[in-house]
Amino acid sequence: MEVKELSFEELLATKVPEIKVVDMGVKYKGHNPESPTFVTIGERIHCIAPSIRKAMDERDPEPILKRAAEQIAAGATYLDVNIGPAEKDGPERMMWAVKLLQENFNNVPLALDTANKKAIEAGIKVYNRTNGKPIVNSADAGSRISYIDLAAANDAICIALCSADGIAKDNEERMKHCHNMLERGMSLGMDATDLWFDPLFLVVKGMQDKQMEVLEAIKLFASEGLKSTGGLSNNSNGAPKTVRPIMDSALVAMAMMQGLTSAIVNPNDLRLMETIKSCDIFKNHVLYSDSYLDL
Repeated sequence: MEVKELSFEELLATKVPEIKVVDMGVKYKGHNPESPTFVTIGERIHCIAPSIRKAMDERDPEPILKRAAEQIAAGATYLDVNIGPAEKDGPERMMWAVKLLQENFNNVPLALDTANKKAIEAGIKVYNRTNGKPIVNSADAGSRISYIDLAAANDAICIALCSADGIAKDNEERMKHCHNMLERGMSLGMDATDLWFDPLFLVVKGMQDKQMEVLEAIKLFASEGLKSTGGLSNNSNGAPKTVRPIMDSALVAMAMMQGLTSAIVNPNDLRLMETIKSCDIFKNHVLYSDSYLDL
């Protein structure tokens, strides 16, 4: 006998556990989407971490709230919520995660990250926009281009990878994908500023000769007035733990000066966050004061 698929409302009522608000000693301070300051998307709520995967499987709030509190305290603008493929229970898993984080942290804005498109749609259904639109993470110009349609239909921001089921061979190809996705989004009523283009940051070990090309792509986005983002720490994958913060900080400074407007990062990397705040000072996005690192 065919099993009837539950609506989002039915899933919420029957499959999503009640959310308990816990005082974690941290409150999200809010975010002005009109501000030119750099947007950090905290990367640490990711099912690739065994503790987070287990917490999501068991709907255990504690490990997730702990990582969220640490990232918010460190100054994250958004939190990325990566539930993985979540093929069996994606919609209810995402709804639970969204409600858990927003109800505990003053409606912290979130990037909804999964290959399960229905789960992203479910997360948007329960999302509170008080502190910013949801981010759909992510579309590309190939098999995931319909994620732009999902973002457009739900007035969401969309991260758009400048690739088509594989890394672009050069910036000509990156910009072709960029323009295709921009045209698609705008034809569906999106503002250009709601598409954040990702050049794909590449691993230095093995792809050292491609790093300047990625920076040049960011400059090309900026020259057209487009916003940009990406998983910045990809560059240092495989490097020693002592080296990674140095490489990430150097790259974010170079990328910001080319026009990068956002990045998916580890906000608990103090060197990185201090570099970002300092670049915002040099770019005249924040008024200097001796205590700017504490703001």
